[in-house]
Amino acid sequence: VQLQASGGGLVQPGGSLRLSCAASGSIGSINGMGWYRQAPGKQRELVAIISSGGTTNYADSAKGRFTISRDNAKNTVYLQMNSLKPEDTAVFSCYARIYHTRWDGYWGQGTEFTVSS
Repeated sequence: VQLQASGGGLVQPGGSLRLSCAASGSIGSINGMGWYRQAPGKQRELVAIISSGGTTNYADSAKGRFTISRDNAKNTVYLQMNSLKPEDTAVFSCYARIYHTRWDGYWGQGTEFTVSS
């Protein structure tokens, strides 16, 4: 089982970006999926999570600007980010709780983006 994230890059302040993270391998079921970020010099923090049923939860800094969604048929979670600010610059990592032979948490590789003019 592995998670593959994509969508990073350079974006101007006020711009938008969408991150994707696809789970692959021998997957029985996927429960919660989410995105975390780690800004330079800071600890990793939760950005948004979504349950298998579509219930979402956001960090205060993400509310109103970011939208998490998932496509269960594709085992993929997305993070649509709008009105980006320089302080959003970070390495974003996706997470999923997956049943393979048991329930375990899996992390994707980080995808980095920079908000700068």
